[in-house]
Amino acid sequence: MNVVKSAKPTMPTKPPRPPRRARRGTGDSRVRGALAGGLLVALACVAFFPAFGAGFVWDDDAHITRNLTLRSLGGLARMWFDVHALPQYYPLVHTTFWVEYHLWGLHPLGYHVTNVALHGACAVLVWRLLSRLEVPGAWLGAAIFAVHPVYVESVVWVTERKNVLSLALALGSMLCYLRFERPEGAGGGEPREALPDVSRWGYYWLSLALFTAALFSKTVVTTLPAVLLVVYWWKRGRIVARDVARLAPFFLLSAAFGLLTAWVEKAYVKASGSEWDFGLVERVLIAGRAVWFYAAKLVWPHPLVFTYPRWEIDRHDWRLYAFPAAALALVVGLWLTRKRLGRGPLAAVLIFGGVLVPALGFFDVYYFRYSFVADHFQYHASIALAALGAAGAAMAAARLPRAWRGAERVAAAALLLILMLLSILRSTVYHDLETLCRDIIAQNPNGWAGYSILSGHLDSVGREEEAFEAAHAALRHKPDEPLSHSNLAALMQRRGHRSGYRPGQLDAVIAEFQTSLHLGRDNVQDRDGLGFAYIEAKRPAEAQEHFEAALRLNPLDPYAAYGMGVIAGTAGNSARAFGYFQQALKIKPDYLDCLHGQGIVFEREGRLDEAAQSFAAAVRVDPKSVDAHDALAGVLIKQGKLAQAVPHYGEVLRQRPEHTVALGNLGYALMNLGHPDQAIPYFQQVLRIDPDNDGAKANLAQAHELLRKRRRDAPAQAPR
Repeated sequence: MNVVKSAKPTMPTKPPRPPRRARRGTGDSRVRGALAGGLLVALACVAFFPAFGAGFVWDDDAHITRNLTLRSLGGLARMWFDVHALPQYYPLVHTTFWVEYHLWGLHPLGYHVTNVALHGACAVLVWRLLSRLEVPGAWLGAAIFAVHPVYVESVVWVTERKNVLSLALALGSMLCYLRFERPEGAGGGEPREALPDVSRWGYYWLSLALFTAALFSKTVVTTLPAVLLVVYWWKRGRIVARDVARLAPFFLLSAAFGLLTAWVEKAYVKASGSEWDFGLVERVLIAGRAVWFYAAKLVWPHPLVFTYPRWEIDRHDWRLYAFPAAALALVVGLWLTRKRLGRGPLAAVLIFGGVLVPALGFFDVYYFRYSFVADHFQYHASIALAALGAAGAAMAAARLPRAWRGAERVAAAALLLILMLLSILRSTVYHDLETLCRDIIAQNPNGWAGYSILSGHLDSVGREEEAFEAAHAALRHKPDEPLSHSNLAALMQRRGHRSGYRPGQLDAVIAEFQTSLHLGRDNVQDRDGLGFAYIEAKRPAEAQEHFEAALRLNPLDPYAAYGMGVIAGTAGNSARAFGYFQQALKIKPDYLDCLHGQGIVFEREGRLDEAAQSFAAAVRVDPKSVDAHDALAGVLIKQGKLAQAVPHYGEVLRQRPEHTVALGNLGYALMNLGHPDQAIPYFQQVLRIDPDNDGAKANLAQAHELLRKRRRDAPAQAPR
């Protein structure tokens, strides 16, 4: 019997080099990938290019233009370590604003470019994620995300940097986690782990770090670990204990940030009161209707409104129960048909609904006082349905007869073109605040929010009568809205400051602010407004009561601190006044009124050098402030610095040609500087306005006498 000898073991040899053509193919695929990603970014830039000419809208002032934390390193620290320092505690978003403020100030173009670039990056990351998960039509799904008009609100509204930044970080986190633990392995097999163990765990920690950064941008990403579990169930058909254990740190971070955000919304943003007073049944009804609303807007994005009408929720209206019932029926139906349809459709629907949970009404969000739905609420969630639609289209296209091949590309291009044109048109609405408010009013004429915000904007640009019309319109549409009463009071207060209060107007201001407070809107703005109104009414005790209440609500309120300083200064307690002024200026260094008020107290105390410094700082803050120039010039006159006072009085007279005090003092300065001929016209102008002004008469006589004396002495002084 012949015995077959085993072959001798041989040393492993170096694998043969791939053929040159194969290596070229790898390079070509990378080039194609770069081109495909670049095309996604280009599509986003075209779809949202009107943003590059847009300004700031809605609450961009609170987050950017009037956000004092952007001004200094101290502000950068405060935005991270003080939850009261920002309108919402999203410090990473405001850190990007801080950087941009120090790069290009308050020019809106830079902020808009960043938002559009982040959205383009998100589109690329969506494509890479869908490709990694082997979703058919991955690029089409990402392209739909890149150009869909429902995303205009998130991309063109600068404040919604929260959405685009948090999504970019969350997608990066998911991609890293999928490199750590690949979800392939359908049929119960273990996941393939091609990377060395050290590299794999590096991706895990990078994923956790990116997720943490995303939470610091917007806590809607708290759903990310649950999304990953759904992905693993979709790809494997089951979730193992190891999946949950490895995602446990993600869930713990989600819980911590979710609780923090809920507390900030209630305690600081003030998402509490009758607008949020709903039981569980009402919240389920809101959620059921909202889910279908968002899905419908993806399919038919018209009309798109910045603030949609707020629904009336009546638990006794049986028709409202159809929405949550239909959503539940859809989930059950997809579960029962998962073997025939696959697990993908159910996974997409679960991800869509799950990511929407924070904005479905189960948690109190301040925006719900305007509407229960908003386009920017579905920025993250809608990716799932966009991917599902693209996958369905790709699978249907694969079944087309050979003669129809290529038609699917034409259809996809037509769809993207239509969506892009709609996005361009929608983006123009965000050009400026007035355009946006007018669009809100046109599409939601019975709402109050558009009128209310418009009134403040019109007043800020000097269109006072139109501002009052808009404020009254807001009250007509919702008489019990506290913000509308507050806005009307603020309008009347600013009018009183500009042109003086007519009889009864100050009482009307106080009444409107009090109405706002009685309607449940106990807030810093109304307390400050009442405080200053009571100061005008010479009722310091009541003013102090409201300023103290404002400081209890927000210890870092510079306006209340300034008001307390005014009260102390009026009472003659200069030391206490200076303490409050310094407190206010520490919070708001460019607080014009506070600098001016501090200067007045310094001047009253005879501390002219310090008074001049305060008034000079006020002039630097607002070079067009008549009061600041006038006050600084007056102190300089007292100090004998006549030449320095002259240009400041010149600025006062440039804006107020009939300011008799400035005319007289400028003439006095010029006369004593040896220019009586230049001083005479100013004294004459004073007497034309006020013929009985004895000071101007005496100075005019003295100027003429000096001029006559100069003329008499002129020959004697002439050189020989």
